[in-house]
Amino acid sequence: MAGRYGKGGYNRDVSRIYLDHNATTPLDPRVLEAMLPVLREGFGNPSSLHWFGQQARAAVDIAREQVASLIGASPGEIVFTASGTEADNTALRGSAAAAREPRRKIVTTTIEHHAVMNTAKALAEEGVPVESVRAGAGGVVDLDDLRAKADARTALVAMMLANNETGIVEPVAEAVRVAREHGALVHCDAVQAVGKITVDVRALDVDTLALSAHKIYGPKGVGALYVKRGTRLKAFVRGGSQERNRRAGTENVAGIVGLGRAAELAREEMAGEAARLAGLRDRLEARLLALPGALRNGEGPRVPNTTNLSFAEVEAESLVMALDMAGLAVSTGAACAAGAVEPSHVLRAMGLPLERVQASLRFSLGRTTTAEQVDRAAEIVAEAVDRQRRMARVYAKKA
Repeated sequence: MAGRYGKGGYNRDVSRIYLDHNATTPLDPRVLEAMLPVLREGFGNPSSLHWFGQQARAAVDIAREQVASLIGASPGEIVFTASGTEADNTALRGSAAAAREPRRKIVTTTIEHHAVMNTAKALAEEGVPVESVRAGAGGVVDLDDLRAKADARTALVAMMLANNETGIVEPVAEAVRVAREHGALVHCDAVQAVGKITVDVRALDVDTLALSAHKIYGPKGVGALYVKRGTRLKAFVRGGSQERNRRAGTENVAGIVGLGRAAELAREEMAGEAARLAGLRDRLEARLLALPGALRNGEGPRVPNTTNLSFAEVEAESLVMALDMAGLAVSTGAACAAGAVEPSHVLRAMGLPLERVQASLRFSLGRTTTAEQVDRAAEIVAEAVDRQRRMARVYAKKA
């Protein structure tokens, strides 16, 4: 028996199903293929004037065009970063540093990713005025509350495009119109939207927009920030003159090449993949909502790969571990909050009862997900939920 188990007691013989693509995606083999020549031979510094450096510079420039094409931007408006989190930090901190009295206030929402939420919190501790806009029970940001909080003192409105936990698509274009009435800039965290739905920075009319490679089958450790031409933004990472003085540090050429190739693949395959994933997501959801006490969290347009469900009389953290032992990987919410004692801030901001929040799981499908995996996942969840409920009732009787 011991030989069948790896580190942590996992059964190596279990066929594993990965439904946590919102946390991270596997590296697409085609992306790896694009990166390998750079990792093997393309060691030049893109800032160097010799042949080695210019080869690296050319690779970065191609990737910049590929990323820009995915979101409808110009190549010169793309700033490469080390992550989506850094891109969010750059947008918020850069805007705050460029702001002048009396226009210094930042308005964000209660359902933002921690990359935005905690940056706004830190800025508030540093003396920057910050206000948060509430979300309704369906997970959609309340535009009336935004109208009440955006005013002539507002420098920046920050709103995500797709929520990482519920998949709900937020009314960013409408929020931009509200912000423009007061002369404010708009930052959009589109990390969970890019590659899943069409993202057009011109149509959204945002000033900055963040994305991440590892959410679209690219490598970890690289992201990008769209900065509309003419937007005043002070550099967050200082040092050399890389990225037109907008982000210092020698470029991660292999990672950037990977992001570029991932962006190219997403643009080419997104329409067909979105339809396929929506069908699989709905198939999984229908099976799981048929379970007694199962409810969906979030109402409205969603990205095609995500569903967030609660199961009455279960404890989500224990359920995640039970599912993992059975070969199914899902999550209770944001991967960056793993291990946190506090329940999901997104579901709480939606006003859901605490017991429902603590019984909720996120299922996020991806490029390698099959119908057979979806059906098997539904069976595994049903068995685990039933087992946990029966055990809870036994313990309750003993108590």
